[in-house]
Amino acid sequence: MLAAATTMPQLFWVIVGLVAIVLGLAFIVVALNFGRLWVTAWSAKTEVTMMELIGMWLRKVNSSVIVYRKIQAWKAGLTDITTTDLENHYLAQGRVQNVVQALISAQRARIPLDFRTACAIDLAGRDIVDAVHTSVNPKVIDAPNAAAGRMTVDGVAKNGIQLKVKARVTVRTNIPRLVGGATEETVIARVGEGIVAAIGAAETHKDVLEQPDKISKAVLAKGLDAGTAFEILSIDIADIDVGDNIGARLQADQAEADKKRFQAEAEKRRALAVAQEQENRAQVEANRALVVLAEAEIPKAMAEAFRSGNFGIMDYYRMRNIQADTGMRETIAGKTSAPTEPGKTGPHP
Repeated sequence: MLAAATTMPQLFWVIVGLVAIVLGLAFIVVALNFGRLWVTAWSAKTEVTMMELIGMWLRKVNSSVIVYRKIQAWKAGLTDITTTDLENHYLAQGRVQNVVQALISAQRARIPLDFRTACAIDLAGRDIVDAVHTSVNPKVIDAPNAAAGRMTVDGVAKNGIQLKVKARVTVRTNIPRLVGGATEETVIARVGEGIVAAIGAAETHKDVLEQPDKISKAVLAKGLDAGTAFEILSIDIADIDVGDNIGARLQADQAEADKKRFQAEAEKRRALAVAQEQENRAQVEANRALVVLAEAEIPKAMAEAFRSGNFGIMDYYRMRNIQADTGMRETIAGKTSAPTEPGKTGPHP
């Protein structure tokens, strides 16, 4: 019994010693891993606890990024941003550094931008830092974009003369419309459409050349930045060149098309006339055949008249004399037909 009583206190102290060793090792591991970050946050008077650092390690969050970004935000006066907010944005695959930098720039420039809006813009795939910088320092966009393969915006005035225009659009980012707003490509397309419409509304190309600002005013009046992530500040016409006479070319093409159409119609009428002529010739030959058949019946009729006594020899000679007189008159008149005997066919005029 005495030995058992002596053993129990020793076992207790052994267990206590082991626990102390484990806690000491754990403290050393935590101090080595998180002590520097905790001291850095504490020295910057930033509220980051050791439990938050351990929790970030368990959730596989880069604690260095969170701590340093929070220090950066707090030193800039953004004390409403918590460690949890930064960690949540990191876990959502957001760019924490860009969000904090954009918020600091917006605060310095007195641009209304809160943390949730900045996170939403960042998660939407937009470069929030560039958006804030563009809102402070407007940028210039070329219209059209040379990278798209077009160097000028081409329009045609009412007199048919083509004008080739290069424009420069000054824009700044509209932060509230950055999420869901159209991009630069939409702005360039709308500006190009407005330039073409303004040139097309001009009576002559000289009106545009004399006052290029008419194009800028007409395009700006259309409110082309509606629904986009930008606000158009100005549209400046950089260059205007006179192109081809599109109206004359179209008229020449139309005249050539009309010529071909009229030629086709004339050829159609000629073909119809030729076909009609062939039909008439066939009809003439058919009529001549009928005449020949009719003349073939004359000798038969004369023979029948001789047999019936209705036609005598003197009547026959009298008929021949009449035919001879008729042939002589026709010869004198210039006709080539010669008298024929009854029952015989001769040449026809």
